[in-house]
Amino acid sequence: MSLWTHRDFVRLWIGQSASQLASFAGQVTLPLVAVTSLGAGAAQLGVLRAVQQLPILLFSLVVGVLVDRWRFRSVLVAADLGRALVFASVPLGLGLGLSFLYAVGFAAGVFTVCFDVAYQSALPRLVERDQLAQGNSMLETTRSAAQISGPALGGGLVSLLTAPLAVLASAALFAFSSLSVGRISNRTTTGVPRTGVLRQIGEGLRIVARDSSLRAIAAATCVYQFGFTALTTVYLLFLSRTLSLPSAIVGLVLASFGPGVLIGSLLSAWLPRRFGYGPVVVFAALVSDLVMLVTSTLRGSGPLTVAALVTINVLYGALSQSVDVAVTAVRQLVTPLDVQGRVVATINFLGLGLTPFGALLGGALAAAAGVRTALLVATVWLFLSPLCLTRLRRSLAR
Repeated sequence: MSLWTHRDFVRLWIGQSASQLASFAGQVTLPLVAVTSLGAGAAQLGVLRAVQQLPILLFSLVVGVLVDRWRFRSVLVAADLGRALVFASVPLGLGLGLSFLYAVGFAAGVFTVCFDVAYQSALPRLVERDQLAQGNSMLETTRSAAQISGPALGGGLVSLLTAPLAVLASAALFAFSSLSVGRISNRTTTGVPRTGVLRQIGEGLRIVARDSSLRAIAAATCVYQFGFTALTTVYLLFLSRTLSLPSAIVGLVLASFGPGVLIGSLLSAWLPRRFGYGPVVVFAALVSDLVMLVTSTLRGSGPLTVAALVTINVLYGALSQSVDVAVTAVRQLVTPLDVQGRVVATINFLGLGLTPFGALLGGALAAAAGVRTALLVATVWLFLSPLCLTRLRRSLAR
C-alpha cells in the first residue's frame, strides 16, 4: 500500500516538512537578528551556534527515555509548540540583549532534540516494516528540500521584513507543524515501565552495545561524524585559500551538496529494493568516499576545477544520503518498538558527541601540515566508516 493513502503518515510527513523548513530558515534568521539588531561579532555568533548544539550532548539520552515512555505524538506537538513560542518571543525580547538570544537558541535546541528523536522513532510505530524504506525516503526528501530552500527563505524574508520579523515565519511554521502532527490518530504507547531514568538510559546503551547491527551502525556513525566534521572544517579553507576561488564560486560549490542530497533521498527507497540494504550501505559509502578523495588532487580556480568540485559534491551528497537513509531503515527494523527512542538518542549522542573533537583536529592538522594534507587525511579517515558497515552487511546476511 502506498504511504500517500496512509493518513497518519501523511500528517507526520506534512508536519515534519513544515518543521524542517522552519528549522533551516531559523538557522539564517536567528544569527542575522544577532548581527543586524544586536551588533554581534564573530565570537558572539560562535557562542550562539554552540548553545544551539549543546542540548544534543546534554539531553539526547534523557529525551530518548521520554520518547519511549510517552506517546510520540505528544512529544512532537510539545516540541513544535515550544519552538513556536520561543521564536515568537524574539521581537519582544531584543531589549534584553544577546543573553536573551542565547537563551532562545538554547531552548530551541532542546525542543529540536525532542522533535528529532521523536519523529525518527515514530515511523516504525506508524507503518509496516516493508514500508519503512518508502517512509524514510519521503521524510528525508522533504528534509533535504528544506535544507536547500530554508536558508533561501530565511534570507529572503530578512531582506523583505527585517530579521526580527522574519523569525516569526519560523514560529508560524512550527505552529502549523504542531497542528498537523497533533491530528495523528495513533495514540499507542510502548508500555515501557517507569523505572529510573538512568537505568533506562543504561538499557539503551546496552542494547546498542550488544546488538551486532546497532553496534556497527553506532561505530560507523561515530567514525563518519568525526571525520566529516574535520573535513568540513578545512574544506572552506581549501576552496578559498588553496584554490583561491572567489566568494560567489565558493557559495556555488557549497550549494551543490544540496541537490545531491535531494537526489540521494529520492533514490533511497529504490536502491535497497533493487540491491538489498547490505550492498547499499557498504558500496555506496565506499564509492562516495572515493569520489571525495579526488577533491584533494584538484588545483587552480579554472572552470574545469569548479565543474569537478560541483560534480564531486553532487555525487557525494547523493551517495552519502542513500547510505544514511538505508542505515536509518536498518536501525528501525532491528530495534524493538519499546526502545526506538533510546536507540536513536544513543546513536545521535555518540555520533554527534565527537564532532567538536573532529573540528579541533581538522583545524590543528591544517595548521601543522597544510590545508591540502589535512583534507586528504580527513577523507582517508572516512573510509573507516564503510569498514564498520561491512560488519553490518555481514549481520544482515545471517
